Amino acid sequence: MTNEKTKSRRSLILLLSVFIIPVVLAKLALTNQWFNEGVTNQGTLVEGELTLANIGIAVPENKQWLVIYSVPENCDDKCIQALKGIENTYLALGRETPRVTPVALTRSPFNAEQLQSLDNNHWQFKTTNAEALKQLPPGQIYVSDPLGNIMLNYQQPQNAEEIPAFGRGMLSDMKKLLKYSRIG
Repeated sequence: MTNEKTKSRRSLILLLSVFIIPVVLAKLALTNQWFNEGVTNQGTLVEGELTLANIGIAVPENKQWLVIYSVPENCDDKCIQALKGIENTYLALGRETPRVTPVALTRSPFNAEQLQSLDNNHWQFKTTNAEALKQLPPGQIYVSDPLGNIMLNYQQPQNAEEIPAFGRGMLSDMKKLLKYSRIG
């Protein structure tokens, strides 16, 4: 009889431990921050309401996603590398490229030397005023949905080694957005 009691107690303890241990481990993982909590995007979500209308850009009539690069006043090598990185990411979208348009916001037009390294068929170059650029600081990359809401923000890569990681992160985010979007 005691053997049966021992077996039943052992079974009860085993059954309780199967349910309790995972809950305790999950609680420890959350409180000790052993992993990133629900972060699936590589860019930073834009806080507050920021729309294309706020910065003086018309919402595209053809319902396009926009990758907006706020170009610094003096477009140096880092700037050109960022533009090339955005263009490569755009091209890597493959069959989804018609749904996306890269936009470069500048205070002054690009010179011929700067434009030579980019494909003008892919880019829209928009000259904006200083007030609009206050809301989108230079050296930042943004993603806007087809309704004109600016959603994601990326930091400009600081050197050539950061460009591949930047491109992969933006490509991953854009593919997810385009996959789940029913507009644009």
